[in-house]
Amino acid sequence: MSNLAVLPIIIPLISGILAIFFAKKTIAVRVFSQVLTIVNLAVSVGIAVYVIQNGTVTLETGGWSAPFGIILVADPLAIFLVVTTNIIATASVFFAPNSLSQKQDQFYFYTFYFLLITGVSGAFLTGDLFNLFVFYEVLLMASYGLIVLGGEKIQLRESLKYVLLNLFSSMLFVTTVAFIYSVTGTVNMAQLGERIQEVEQTGILTTIGVVLFFVFATKGAIFPLYFWMPKSYIVPNAVVSALFGALLTKVGIYSILRTFTLIFSHNPEITHELFLWLAALTMIFGVIGALSTDNVKLIIVYNIIPAVGWMLMGIGLLNHDGLAGSVYYLLQDIIIKAGLFLMVGALVYAAGTSDLKKMKGLIHHYPLLGWMFFIGGLILAGVPPFSGFIGKLLLLQGGIQEGRYGIVIIGLLSSLLILLSIMRIFTRAFWGEKTEITNPNMQRNKARRLMIPALGLLSVNVILGVGAEWFIPHIETITNQLMNPEIYIDSVLKE
Repeated sequence: MSNLAVLPIIIPLISGILAIFFAKKTIAVRVFSQVLTIVNLAVSVGIAVYVIQNGTVTLETGGWSAPFGIILVADPLAIFLVVTTNIIATASVFFAPNSLSQKQDQFYFYTFYFLLITGVSGAFLTGDLFNLFVFYEVLLMASYGLIVLGGEKIQLRESLKYVLLNLFSSMLFVTTVAFIYSVTGTVNMAQLGERIQEVEQTGILTTIGVVLFFVFATKGAIFPLYFWMPKSYIVPNAVVSALFGALLTKVGIYSILRTFTLIFSHNPEITHELFLWLAALTMIFGVIGALSTDNVKLIIVYNIIPAVGWMLMGIGLLNHDGLAGSVYYLLQDIIIKAGLFLMVGALVYAAGTSDLKKMKGLIHHYPLLGWMFFIGGLILAGVPPFSGFIGKLLLLQGGIQEGRYGIVIIGLLSSLLILLSIMRIFTRAFWGEKTEITNPNMQRNKARRLMIPALGLLSVNVILGVGAEWFIPHIETITNQLMNPEIYIDSVLKE
């Protein structure tokens, strides 16, 4: 059954290649992509059920045993993230036909889309640092194609900054991997965890760990390395923004979570203390950005940043509740962030502008969208009983246990300001006098089609909150494995 681990990578990879051959047949490529995405979601859920019942699945490709070959590891954390990725992919592939122009379809959107899912899934499943770098490159190459899709001048300008910064961080990443190999003689994560544990993480290894953190922090948009993200994420089509906003920063956070619980966890007074300071600053500057703009797309983009700060807080605390909170928050934030980006896509289409000052009274024409936005804002801010509250409660408990009252207060204040930033959209765009719209039937029908995928994601997120007792045992399993890296090491090295 170990071959199961490669399926979430192989299915989208082959789908992306096949989509090239009939990219000009718009209807066919849309239907093909929707069917294959549902198949990939079903396969991922099946693997997750198998992992829950039987434990971690590892695949030693080419018959080379660990640590010498390429290892794929579908442990509970990795496979839950793969399932979450494919939930986002499914909503996005049904949103795309109503959002993309025929020209954008024919310029290989679905090929880039499948390659992005391949890279993200591979990054979650790989068991060594070099192939983590390789899958980073796959998802970045796909994102370069997606960000310029449409060919507008502003897209080309923002993509240049995005490409240059990611090229620099990729060079730093591969250089750091080379340093690790020269010091430890391996890039396999399990063996790295074992060897660094034996030497108790000396100064040179801590330095390498900090450099690696800054590589992942650039991808994860952590303070002060988030400057490239806001404008880059608002220029593409709404469906591309949803994929970027939900997934790309989370791959960076996952990489920090994995490496700094498994490999570099032995010198926390330096590394994890740094994380707590950066987490607090990330929350503060993220909400300031969200409150400083009237562009509705930019408000949602800036709200990615404090969420990243919350997740980093749990990694910095390095206790049970903190890590459980980070994992829960990571899973639910992927879904709600994608849902909000899709809702904003529908909102901008309905209003004809992304300027909040030019919107009013949309609740009269789009009551469902208005109330979806209201509930989405409550989830994002962490209002009980929604899923954002569960993750934040665990993180606050973890902070209080460690006596970190400063970051607990900053976290609570940032949540209030996040709620304020989203309610600004709700009160200004949806309340007010009723405005006339041209060709109302056609406009409403298309807006409804755009809302359906977002409503699906919102429903999943509501279930994550009100049905938390179904998911908490699995979060506990993941947290116990993060707190005890020997479980991961034994499952990979089979000791």
